[in-house]
Amino acid sequence: MGMGAANVIPGVSGGTIALITGIFERLINAIKSFNLRAIKLLLKFDLKGFAKHTDLQFLTAIFLGVIIAIVSLARLFDYLFTNYPVYIWAYFFGLVLASVYFVGKTVSSWKFSSISTFIIGAAIAVMVSVLNPATENQSFFYLILCGVAAICSMILPGLSGSFILFVMGNYKLVAIDAINNADMSILLPVIIGAVGGLIAFSHLLSWVFKRYRDETISLLTGFILGSLSILWPWQKEVFMLDEQGMQILKDGVPVVQKYEIILPPQIDFSFFLAVLFIFIGIFNIWLIENGASKSNT
Repeated sequence: MGMGAANVIPGVSGGTIALITGIFERLINAIKSFNLRAIKLLLKFDLKGFAKHTDLQFLTAIFLGVIIAIVSLARLFDYLFTNYPVYIWAYFFGLVLASVYFVGKTVSSWKFSSISTFIIGAAIAVMVSVLNPATENQSFFYLILCGVAAICSMILPGLSGSFILFVMGNYKLVAIDAINNADMSILLPVIIGAVGGLIAFSHLLSWVFKRYRDETISLLTGFILGSLSILWPWQKEVFMLDEQGMQILKDGVPVVQKYEIILPPQIDFSFFLAVLFIFIGIFNIWLIENGASKSNT
């Protein structure tokens, strides 16, 4: 449910929650197990063997939680972002800020290679956050690439799938127009890219994780740190415009393209309340980490 909630929030990745809670590597290995052996087990109707090979009970629990959270929390988050944007950004800023420490401390040795990949990860996340969106592109193969990029960023800590679609110029086309109109000519290539990309990327991540564990975690920690620029609580909305310079609406509400950071923030009561929410977010991550440690023991 934490992963589902994260994917509802702009700029937050479900992969961040998976990494914080210690299930990231198991999740990647479970996804990559959907291979030829899994197909053979299904064709033999060996359902027990298929379930064991793919860690199906684990994946079922994860995806049920994701679906429940998305369905139940989408409206709540929409209300909070509309009415209390600074406080909800502050809370998630605290969550992700604390995650940098708790994920980073799982690196067994902060040697030169780990520090280098950490810096590279942070730099990549910051650069992605400041990229100007590309123009809309309905090419079949570009839509497949959008599906690959979006799904990979959703499972990578610190990178948001919806934000990647913004950068690639196809957020409105895919996430608004195609879904609302059930336009399969747009959705089908995106789905093909997402499914293929998820399975292929999980193999790559699993291979890298096993051989370069510290470097991989430090890179992902850098991604998380770099994503803080997207979650800065004091921001102003920049709305998506059409070719005529008019605001694009979804259900009568302007669609937000990105958020611009406000520095310095105005020092008033709401500022101190936002800081309090940052500390609440940090405390929540500490509770999760503390609970996980006790559970492991």
